[in-house]
Amino acid sequence: MDESKYINKDEWKKRKENFKNSLKKDEKPVDLKYFVHESSFIDENVKIGSKTKIWHFSHLLSGSEVGSNCSFGQNCVVGPNVKIGNGVKVQNNISIYEGVEIEDDVFLGPSMVFTNVINPRAFIVRKEEFKKTLLKKGCSIGANATIVCGVEIGEYALIGSGTVINKDVKPYSLMVGVPAKQIGWVGKSGNTLNFYDGLATDEYDGQKYKICDDGLELI
Repeated sequence: MDESKYINKDEWKKRKENFKNSLKKDEKPVDLKYFVHESSFIDENVKIGSKTKIWHFSHLLSGSEVGSNCSFGQNCVVGPNVKIGNGVKVQNNISIYEGVEIEDDVFLGPSMVFTNVINPRAFIVRKEEFKKTLLKKGCSIGANATIVCGVEIGEYALIGSGTVINKDVKPYSLMVGVPAKQIGWVGKSGNTLNFYDGLATDEYDGQKYKICDDGLELI
């Protein structure tokens, strides 16, 4: 096993202490506008927006960018080179790999899974074959769902718990099953829409929706 890419316990402590010291001046944070729990680690060359919170035992790898007002639960790994928008909620036990891009206001439920290679082998390096996965604004991914790499999940789509997504998802779609099937439509609120004569109103905000050939249209 090639151990050159790993760091030992002493080096880990040193890097962690250097990071903590970089946040201190007279024992108080100066320009830090986000929160990182002391058990988590942030690599160099990581950008984090204001009011973002990163909780226990998480690791953000080099080259990653996280927007403002985001939240990361326990045991999350991000990167390297991952871009995450504003207002994203990442629950416990989630790894967001290189190749994944997440737009604003996305919700990732506990222990949901991303992949970045279609045909992985332990003995073949396929870093040049990472496929892009894009989660569009406002979509929600349920707990323990799996997102097979190379897909796009449309705006405000809702992916049910335990669902396996292996193809593109239309905006506002309600998807469940293994593999996923669309069983309905949801509004921006995440409420299921009930259509009468092709029209529906979301009780949450009064927004009206119309079914069209390519999907759902706001009216």
